[in-house]
Amino acid sequence: MKEIGSSDFEKEVLSGGKVVLDFYSTECPPCEALASKFEYLSQLYQGDIRFLKIYRQENRDLADKLGVRSSPTLLFFDDGKETATRLTGGIKRKEIIKNLNALISSERADEIKSEMKQSFTEVDVAILGGGPGGLTAGLYLGQSKISTTLIDVALPGGNVAVTHEVSNYPGFVEPQKGYMLSHYMSEQTKAYGADYKVAVDISGVDLSKKEIIIDENDIIRAKKIIIATGTTPNSTGASGERELKGKGISYCATCDAKYFQDKDVVVIGGGNSAVEESDYISRFARSVTIVHQFDKLTANKKAQEKILENPRVNIIYNSEPRSFRKEDEIMVTSVENTVSGEIYELKSDGVFIFIGMKPNIELIGNSLDLDQWGYIKTDEDMQTSMPGIYAVGDVVSKKYRQITTAVADGTIAAMAIAKELN
Repeated sequence: MKEIGSSDFEKEVLSGGKVVLDFYSTECPPCEALASKFEYLSQLYQGDIRFLKIYRQENRDLADKLGVRSSPTLLFFDDGKETATRLTGGIKRKEIIKNLNALISSERADEIKSEMKQSFTEVDVAILGGGPGGLTAGLYLGQSKISTTLIDVALPGGNVAVTHEVSNYPGFVEPQKGYMLSHYMSEQTKAYGADYKVAVDISGVDLSKKEIIIDENDIIRAKKIIIATGTTPNSTGASGERELKGKGISYCATCDAKYFQDKDVVVIGGGNSAVEESDYISRFARSVTIVHQFDKLTANKKAQEKILENPRVNIIYNSEPRSFRKEDEIMVTSVENTVSGEIYELKSDGVFIFIGMKPNIELIGNSLDLDQWGYIKTDEDMQTSMPGIYAVGDVVSKKYRQITTAVADGTIAAMAIAKELN
């Protein structure tokens, strides 16, 4: 693996051969998450593909010329021509391997795969999930000098990382950007010694053996496991939703609202998330139409008062979406009035769906006691029905799901584990 600058680009990259180039930045969590994967793969593919790194901040002109807008970004070249799909953000190892294998013969790719040795890492505690609950548990365990590995299929932060603003987290007078609050939590936990395995593929979880397999070959064995996998957005079940996800339908206002400057948007939902995110979207959009299934909003009173005074927001009550389709670049939402049965169409530039969440329990199967909605049951120490397995955060069966309640869960689980292990 070699570090280059702009002056070396033509000679090192465009002169021929097979090359993967990493545009990285400092103080960049996704770059840090990529670094160990990049180093490992550079050794495996040594002799077949050259692995190069370039510091984006000091080579901005080249980055701009190549259209590199974020860090990290991986570019793949074959005989001076860029090939394969660029990878950026929280890059997973299997994505890199797929692009690398496209540069070499299938026979050679099979040989390299056979050389990938299985690794075993033993730790005191493995935390499955990097939201506020998992990060807080990691912080307390790190302070207790307990070896801890935090594992996440994405980057640390969970749903908070894609929340526009957090105005009710203790200690901050002014509202905090969700991604910054997540960053503060993540850096604090890392500073106390938690090892991060993030933006990875989780190939399997065996709670009885207390083993987590990541990227197919790496096995993490722990004395205790904390499940902090959180939740994902619910689906309306209306036809066309799955097909148009990311192609007109979004579940993240922070991610996508900025693309709807002076455009018309439809929001499905009427709870806290729908109302608060609609207010945020209205900062960009010309109009926001909220479609809500009940005859009044279910968000908290303050959020309701604010949205009802927003001149850019219109609310349609007693209505549910029945289908989504696209006509050229226009989204068409078929809506049914649940009282009259009337069906009509709303045309917009985009649709956002905020109708609640579901627990992420696919990785753990049915090995733990769950409530009727699929959330994990725990005792007062956050221990599940299986000894040595704990659960914290939004994936837990409880009345309220907030950042502060997730943080409390992580604190309790970590202190209970620390007391037992020490």
